[in-house]
This record gives sequence, structure tokens and C-alpha cells, in this order.
Amino acid sequence: MATAIKLDEKKLARVKAAVGEDYVPDESEEYMGDRQLDYFRLLLLEWKRSIRDAAESTLQSLQEGPIREPDLADRASSETDWGIELRTRDRQRKLVAKIDSALRRIDEGEYGYCEVTGDPIGLRRLIARPVATMTVEAQEAHERSEKVSRDR
Repeated sequence: MATAIKLDEKKLARVKAAVGEDYVPDESEEYMGDRQLDYFRLLLLEWKRSIRDAAESTLQSLQEGPIREPDLADRASSETDWGIELRTRDRQRKLVAKIDSALRRIDEGEYGYCEVTGDPIGLRRLIARPVATMTVEAQEAHERSEKVSRDR
């Protein structure tokens, strides 16, 4: 794990140098050209790092010891807060898997294209949701079919 973190940090520094601080992808550029791919790689690596930092903070807090609230109501409140925190970390753990998948798609040259139709996902959607794997239209169709099968 420590080796993977060091490799991510080295890759992050390299990508930051290549992209520049103020760069934002533009529709006038070649879609998913090197600079755009580096931008999204940087975005994904920084997102992953922030999730990892938050998880380490939570883990450190958990290791500091059990909840020692003398009042039962305070203890229940603290336990509820911890439950919410742990559910959040679990969702973020799943998000890290999606980030890793997006980074893999960048490396394989598949990033930015819909896994259903093969069409470009679009810069605005990817900036808003860098782990997106489908165009808005394909995602909506997928959600409609899920709703229909769920309602049966």
C-alpha cells in the first residue's frame, strides 16, 4: 500500500507539471488529447488522495479509543455520528474503486467515451463527474430500464 501511495504521489507531481495550474479543458481542443487526459488524470489522482487523507483521519480518530461519554444520550449521539462517518467512508471506498477504474481507462485510451454507445461523454459531464462511464442519454436510458425492472 505504501508503495502504491508513493507511486501515486510521483505520478501526481509529474501530471501537475505537464498540465499547469490554470489549465481547464476546452471544446476547441482535440477531444481526449494528451493535455485533456493529463488534466483528468490529475483531477482523479487528487480526488483519490483527498479521500485517502480523510480515511486516514477517520482511522486515526477510531484508534484513539472508545467513546467515553458518561451520559447515555451523549454516547448514543456519538455512536450515531460514528455510524454516519463509517458509512461515508464505505461509500468513498467504493468511489476509490471507480477512480481507479477511470485511471485504468485513461491508460488504456478508453477514457471519455461511453461504454454503451462509444460516443464521446463530453467535457462538461466529465468535469462534473470524472468517473462517468456513459453519456447523459445512455445513463438516463440505463436508469429507466433499472426502474422498470425494479417496479416489476
